Amino acid sequence: MPAVRRTGSRSRCGCSATTTQTLLCGRCRAREHDGHAVYGVQEAAGGYRRLFQELLNASREKLGVAESMLADERDRMAAVQPRLPGAGLPCPSCDSASLLECPKWLLRIKGEEQDFKEMIESEYRIRFQLMIEEMNFQSLQGCLFNLNVRENGLNQLMEFATELKEKSQETLQRLNVLGKENMNKLKESEVRLSEQICGLQRIIAELEKKCGDYTLALLQNARYSVERSESLLRQCLEPAQITDLSLCLVTGMSRTLSILQRAVTLDPKTAHPCLVLSEDLRSVSLRNVQQDIPGSPGRFVFGATVLGVEGFTSGRHYWEVDVEKATKWQLGISEDSARSDGGLPAASREKFLLTGSLMGTDYTFWVFPPLKRVFLRGEQMHKVGVFLDREYGQVAFYDVTNRSLIYNFSSLAFRGAVKPIFSLCFPSGGASSDSLSVCFPHVSPCDVNVSP
Repeated sequence: MPAVRRTGSRSRCGCSATTTQTLLCGRCRAREHDGHAVYGVQEAAGGYRRLFQELLNASREKLGVAESMLADERDRMAAVQPRLPGAGLPCPSCDSASLLECPKWLLRIKGEEQDFKEMIESEYRIRFQLMIEEMNFQSLQGCLFNLNVRENGLNQLMEFATELKEKSQETLQRLNVLGKENMNKLKESEVRLSEQICGLQRIIAELEKKCGDYTLALLQNARYSVERSESLLRQCLEPAQITDLSLCLVTGMSRTLSILQRAVTLDPKTAHPCLVLSEDLRSVSLRNVQQDIPGSPGRFVFGATVLGVEGFTSGRHYWEVDVEKATKWQLGISEDSARSDGGLPAASREKFLLTGSLMGTDYTFWVFPPLKRVFLRGEQMHKVGVFLDREYGQVAFYDVTNRSLIYNFSSLAFRGAVKPIFSLCFPSGGASSDSLSVCFPHVSPCDVNVSP
């Protein structure tokens, strides 16, 4: 048998046919193995040992990826439906009888679905309140000059309220369905990844044993071990493809906001030394060198931030900011929780912020508090609207360019004066020409109409 390599011992099987994984006697002629590649036992064992080591390394690497992906999936599940350990305990930072009654704690543990639910409900409440605001505005302008017109206005308000309620329920129902579908997909992904991890752990243990076995034990069922390892390595590791819940967010904006739009001006006494304000105090730009300006108790010294002059202690207010010339910015409100005269150091103020970061033509949004990403499909936009309702404790951010809600905070308890806040981001290297501009209010006619 010319293809057989002898080991030097006539009494032991010294060759292996790699095609059939069969041990052959070096002295016997086996016609059924004619044409097969035949190697010595030591040579075949060495080849398999190297192959097992390669498979072992690849399996360990894939196991690490699978475990990381499983942790991510469980984080996503917690984001959709968070667990609330210790929720019945008293809040250590306030007088609430339980953590579930503490507004600040609830802000930290709300799941994504619950967050969207509250945003939708809050937005519809804002729209109804703005409809009433519009009617009051029309009344002051003399548009409702007789009982018939006023009665028609009240009927219109009732119809509007009914339509808002129906749209709200429809949107929340859709959100609930998508939330359940997402959770089911995540659970299925968790099971699938767990099974893949168990399979990889078993094959890793088997390959480790094979690599440490003596020659004949290593060759036993070697082909089966290789096939099983390769089969597991070929399995794709994919996270669950869940539906973006932002598809349920309310689109459009109430045109009554234009009635409330304020002519906000910037307060130079609070501006960071690297910020340059325009003469009309409507625009702010960032420069790389700090200006030599006098100190002020309310001046920002760490972030490139400036406050608005106006301090709101009551009512509803709305302002718009042009962000087209900034790649990263923060907008929102800053509350002086201790004093209303603006004398509190800037870092001690309570803030509710929206951060926008432009990459190419797409935006990524974050809100604070707590710091979390807003999962919206960001498109290029030029203006952001900020709405404040002191009485109802609401702050909402709008994409004015695409006329859609970005995010809103609700059930806030304000104690001091609330001021607009504007921030730019220091560049990591090189110069920056970023700037923000407060938009001038639009003049609203008496016959403004509002659609839900």
